Amino acid sequence: MMIEDLIELLAEPGQPNFFYDALDAALAGRVGHKLLTLLYTDGDEVARVYSNMPDVYPVFGRKPMGATPWGDLVLKRQRPFLGRDREAIKWAFFDHKLIASLGLNSAINIPVIYDGETIGTINLLHEEFFYEEKHVEIARKFAPLLIPAFLEARRAGSTTKA
Repeated sequence: MMIEDLIELLAEPGQPNFFYDALDAALAGRVGHKLLTLLYTDGDEVARVYSNMPDVYPVFGRKPMGATPWGDLVLKRQRPFLGRDREAIKWAFFDHKLIASLGLNSAINIPVIYDGETIGTINLLHEEFFYEEKHVEIARKFAPLLIPAFLEARRAGSTTKA
């Protein structure tokens, strides 16, 4: 599935889950992943709105990420993270033991940016040394497609906190 096909799917009813499933398939085909999660930002926390492994990484799970080296790189400086091996995963994620137990020791995290602000991330994980810079460049092209869904998730999230 091409990016143009995904753009057309945004108009279809059943959003955002319909789009998330299509994006999952498109990223699997173009980049590859064993785990895909989509997170929107909420202050210094991120909240999961999609996971292809919901038993391990459930939807709407939250975790603090802003005040970490990873958060500084991806959320604040708006740079992609490419972690090619177990050491990079350990540097980036507090749940690195769980990630390693799943055989996922390579990661790409792409910031989704709107109006100068990081509003979420695309998170792809695979076996060690799977990802290269070429995969980051492909995945980056999908990030803008998530802007409507992440803005809606943030809006809905703010109304459920009160």
